[in-house]
Amino acid sequence: MWTADKWKDYEVIDTSLGEKLERFGDYLLIRPDPLIIWNKERKNKGWKKPNAHYHRSNKGGGEWEFFDLPDQWAISYRGLTFNLKPFSFKHTGIFPEQAVNWDWFSELISAAKRPVSVLNLFAYTGGATLSAAGAGARVTHVDASKGMVNWARENAVSSGLKEAPIRWLVDDCVKFVEREIRRGNKYDAIIMDPPSYGRGPKGEIWKLEESLFPFIEKCTLLLSDTPLFFLINSYTTGLQPAVLSYILSMTVIKKFGGQVMADEIGLPVTESGLTLPCGSSARVVFDKRP
Repeated sequence: MWTADKWKDYEVIDTSLGEKLERFGDYLLIRPDPLIIWNKERKNKGWKKPNAHYHRSNKGGGEWEFFDLPDQWAISYRGLTFNLKPFSFKHTGIFPEQAVNWDWFSELISAAKRPVSVLNLFAYTGGATLSAAGAGARVTHVDASKGMVNWARENAVSSGLKEAPIRWLVDDCVKFVEREIRRGNKYDAIIMDPPSYGRGPKGEIWKLEESLFPFIEKCTLLLSDTPLFFLINSYTTGLQPAVLSYILSMTVIKKFGGQVMADEIGLPVTESGLTLPCGSSARVVFDKRP
């Protein structure tokens, strides 16, 4: 498992009975996690004094219970600053486990010693965008949500990257890729974090199990003649790392060669020493470096 274990402003303190106790900077949050099916005694005092607790409803969804949490606060990771706030369906504006991928491709970009253009699709609040830009890449950031793109731009300002070469685009990712193919534009690296299900601006339906393979086939048409890496993240339940690996082998590797690696990503748990699984990632490198 690839583990995001370099955080200072974030940690999973403990896990028990479908919930995790997390520290985001100075604040403790309790949030649900369906993978935590073990019954572990809750000895850490943070369980009794959180700043906020997200309660999942038996009917789906849920709601926050606030005790002492500001409307917005910030945490940092390796020179980047992320503005956080609690919003719908338990999220805070960051997926800390993705730091293990940020570190991986930041090293590739820095070591390339050449201009690198990165396309970040389904880009959310910009963690990957800012990491790539901070490593020296030119980045095109695409997300269908105007609110998420604005949030990512705020994070760029807080991180000292306001003037970095980042294109911020509110667009349907599939339609954007199709237009970029027609324009003949190319990228040295592609990052994507596609949802399990979604709707485009004109009602187009995205179902990952039906849409991902043809979408990645299209994305291969955007890779430059000297590509650096290709990264897919997935939080879709039941989608194993091996499946992502097979898809990349039949699309990206078939066309460009290279090496594909896939694994779960996770976060260390302070109290138990366990590593909490948090999704799957698959990586392609084109110069055979790990």
